[in-house]
Amino acid sequence: MPVLDKWRLRNQRLLGLLRARVRGRDLKASLDRTSDILPGMILLVTTLRNERIRMPYFLDYYRKMGVGHFLVIDNGSQDGTVEYLKEQPDLSLWETKASYARAHYGIDWMNDLSRRYGTGHWVMTVDADELLVYPHCDTRPLRALTDWLDSLELRSFSAMLLDTYPEGRIAEAIYREGQDPLEVAPWFDSGNYMITRNPRLKNLWIQGGVRARAFFDKKPVSAPALNKIPLVKWSANMVYVSSTHMLLPRGLNLVYDSWGGEKASGVLIHTKFIGALLPRAAEEAGRAEHYGGAAEYQVYAEGLGDDTTLWCDKSVRYLNWRQLEVLGLMSKGNWA
Repeated sequence: MPVLDKWRLRNQRLLGLLRARVRGRDLKASLDRTSDILPGMILLVTTLRNERIRMPYFLDYYRKMGVGHFLVIDNGSQDGTVEYLKEQPDLSLWETKASYARAHYGIDWMNDLSRRYGTGHWVMTVDADELLVYPHCDTRPLRALTDWLDSLELRSFSAMLLDTYPEGRIAEAIYREGQDPLEVAPWFDSGNYMITRNPRLKNLWIQGGVRARAFFDKKPVSAPALNKIPLVKWSANMVYVSSTHMLLPRGLNLVYDSWGGEKASGVLIHTKFIGALLPRAAEEAGRAEHYGGAAEYQVYAEGLGDDTTLWCDKSVRYLNWRQLEVLGLMSKGNWA
């Protein structure tokens, strides 16, 4: 790599670290149980707002997977989320009403918590509507995966975001507290994915699926990115630079094999498309706190209605991780 490029990437990483420290001052701890974090414990970091109804299943899902402690940032919830989270024994909570956009869409806050509490730990960074599926997840805990990654001296694990949706109208897909969201929205697009390689940061850039088909069909290059690196063995010099799509140092983005083989990867089941999205899309479009002035939510607010259906005759019903591997959406690589 040319010296100038190395210098620019180093400066970008240092700026990300500085920004995390500065924006970290936005956070006020309202429940601090970080003294319960044990060496080697797997941690989960998330930023959320008004996700009370999703929390019981979300927390239980990742507890069963093997997460030992949750580091949660609440950005101004008004639906009882904070009160519910304060009742959880394995969770630390920070609150802020500061601008989500100014915190680089929450990434500065999460980078700060990961640096302060996650250094030396495997850290999962996901949203409240994302459920990780990885090879052998039906029989092996997350610890088995991280131990295997440690044995290979790998520090990051990738997962493609897979949007799921109901068979009928989105407005009629009512999610109830504690329910598996895949009972409400179990369908997905198995094809229509485009992959390119970012020459500067070396990460893959994936687009497509139902959002490209239904909302960005006239301009698929503007469809949301589906590439994620949600699981990282954290060290103090690391930062996410764009959501969880990519990191610095950029070697963490080399989660694929360019020599003809396959590295192990997972899928993040993205359960956004349920009835609650309709009013939320209008709210978030108005707040304009998400990427690009909430341009994606503006598309949803304009394109979603009471009669909107995403299902088509090419839709596939989700079964398990093995199905996703057969479809080429994830891989167990050489993890036997």
